[in-house]
Amino acid sequence: MRVGGHTSDPCRICGAAADDAGSIRRATGATFLLRRCPDCGYAFVLNPLEDSGRVYDERYYRGLGADPHVDYLFELERPDSTVRRLEWQGILDVVRNLVPLGPGVRWLDYGCGNGGLVRHLLASGACHATGFETGWIADRARALGIPLLGEAEFGAATGQFDVVTAIEVVEHLVDPLQFFRAVRGLLKPGGLLFLTTGNAARHPDLTRWSYVVPEIHVSFFEARTVERALRMTGFRAESRGLLPGFEKIIGFKILKRLGVRRYNRALDALPWRPISRFVDARLSDGTLARSEVPFRLRESVRRADFVEPLEDLESDHPPLPH
Repeated sequence: MRVGGHTSDPCRICGAAADDAGSIRRATGATFLLRRCPDCGYAFVLNPLEDSGRVYDERYYRGLGADPHVDYLFELERPDSTVRRLEWQGILDVVRNLVPLGPGVRWLDYGCGNGGLVRHLLASGACHATGFETGWIADRARALGIPLLGEAEFGAATGQFDVVTAIEVVEHLVDPLQFFRAVRGLLKPGGLLFLTTGNAARHPDLTRWSYVVPEIHVSFFEARTVERALRMTGFRAESRGLLPGFEKIIGFKILKRLGVRRYNRALDALPWRPISRFVDARLSDGTLARSEVPFRLRESVRRADFVEPLEDLESDHPPLPH
């Protein structure tokens, strides 16, 4: 029920009455209702699809589903040939600049998709890495020897990890606060959460933002939204700037946006550092100063690093169980 510019639908982050942010109608006849919180900036799909298993099936991972830009099977079978290796190395470089790594460091990639980052980390020898994934592709990854936790193992992993990454995951989640609380429980005191997601601050009209694919993307964040959600769940903000490694993460996003899927050595010769700084300055939220808003926690609580990549860049991971 509408009350002026507001609806009676509460924000899933702060509880304030959310505004009607329009709707998206699909050729299938489905209409998705959008809401946006005027207090914290969180936006969400009010009526998301309930059968995630139907959305994140084999067709999705072959690029034949809701997101035609994914190329999971190619990445799984040809890790040295995919352009995503830039992102994997970039994430490793950024995290290495935030915490000391070594064989005794335990790193969990939450919502790891095909486990590509996990395999890259293990090959680098930087840490002890494992993943968690519930989608169709998880068994394919395990068959290739990539270590992924089962749901029972995941449930028993309280306080076991020094680092948790969630790369393009939170936009798929109906209940972000539950996710942040779960991650906090996974981390050791002083542990690091590093996540990426799209930046909704630059898009007052969500219906015109290509990142809004309501079959799979149901939560949209500004920097202030993520900061508020993390503070509510025990994290503390701490700015670190545009650290080495971000140029590779942003570079991958640019290449993916351009439809480049295969890696070749000529890409290494591109000046990614100035390119990434230019693109970051042009496309990141002006309230961030940089694309990165880190979160460190006081006392014995955990910390997190948050990066909003660029606008209109596709996510890759299905929602995790609640």
